[in-house]
Amino acid sequence: MNALNIAEYMQTLGLQARVASAQMARASAAAKNRALKGLARLLRENVAALQADNARDLERAVAAGLAAPMVDRLKLTPKVLDTCAQGCEQLAAMPDIIGEIIGMKQQPSGIRVGQMRVPIGVFGMIFESRPNVTIEAASLSIKSGNACILRGGSEAIESNKALALLVRQALAEAGLPEDAVQLVQTTDREAVGQLITMPQYVDVVIPRGGKGLIERISREAKVPVIKHLDGNCHVYVDDPCDIDMAVTVADNAKTQKYSPCNASESLLVARGVAQAFLSKIGAIYAAKGVEMRGDDAAVQILRSQAAINSVATVVPASEQDWSEEYLAPIISIKVVEGLDEAIAHINRYGSHHTDAILTRDHMHAQRFLREVDSASVMVNASTRFADGFEYGLGAEIGISTDKFHARGPVGLEGLTSLKWVVLGQGEVRL
Repeated sequence: MNALNIAEYMQTLGLQARVASAQMARASAAAKNRALKGLARLLRENVAALQADNARDLERAVAAGLAAPMVDRLKLTPKVLDTCAQGCEQLAAMPDIIGEIIGMKQQPSGIRVGQMRVPIGVFGMIFESRPNVTIEAASLSIKSGNACILRGGSEAIESNKALALLVRQALAEAGLPEDAVQLVQTTDREAVGQLITMPQYVDVVIPRGGKGLIERISREAKVPVIKHLDGNCHVYVDDPCDIDMAVTVADNAKTQKYSPCNASESLLVARGVAQAFLSKIGAIYAAKGVEMRGDDAAVQILRSQAAINSVATVVPASEQDWSEEYLAPIISIKVVEGLDEAIAHINRYGSHHTDAILTRDHMHAQRFLREVDSASVMVNASTRFADGFEYGLGAEIGISTDKFHARGPVGLEGLTSLKWVVLGQGEVRL
């Protein structure tokens, strides 16, 4: 497919999505839920066929020398497919928020003014690796009454095509337009360039992948982008705090899983509790093979512990370490004077994703919540909770560190907009 044909192809997808979005905006809750339940059924009925298509992607990925963790992300195991099906059923069970009117107030003129929740319209989703994102994005799009154009990574093209066909079948069976969910069938990068520069058809773009992809989309897009570039999440251990609780939470935030964007990458410790806290968490991190990159004070305390192999496990931090998203068993550690320095450090070096304070001081907690400029701010809880499912959103389409519209985990509400509605009985302005 040459550049001209790709441009025509993407224009066609855009026009079809725009037409379908009008139909989805007026679709009943019952029809949308039928589509979601039907999709769940189809996923369970087609496990063998989906795995056959997935096997072709896996074979090509291995032949291309794709790293083992990346190959693992591509797998559509029966468990992964059942989780996708359960997600569809959970969304179907949730209330339909489209058409809700909030904040209705009577004005002195006699009119009543409020806001109605409506679909965004058409969103483009550009993602890498995991083919299950096709189902997550499609199901959220259906429930929120939108149309979407999905562009997955070339490494999962066969899996994505197979999943998208089931989505279209479920939409048709529910009496909804098949074009409400369209998958870009070409792996040519030019298709992405077209998708993000069609404001006449696409209302917002959501990239989900590596920093390079997201930076490119943000730089070149001519439509709004919901994004986060990286997740340099912090845990600040305050003075005073419950040391044992702080150790448990800091351990979980870092080691429960290393690869997600909500895993803790930086640990700040108030000087007053540094000796007691670092001696305990250091031993745990060392036992789990976590490399600790610390400032002078942190390195001195950590290397004094007999349980720590100081040569291999504790090293001095560089300036770059304070800004780094490792996505690996590595953590930066800094001893700070107290709350003021912790907040200043987070706002300077953090990625505005998720940051937590572990404290016994209520006023410190309140200041941290108000002054840390991040999409999710936590008190006495692991950063690993920054997730749409854990927040009760049912599912998420991504995380946003932007300050407009959606911020933090983006679920159903993040795929909607509010418009003002005015109800009157013949009032005129004097």
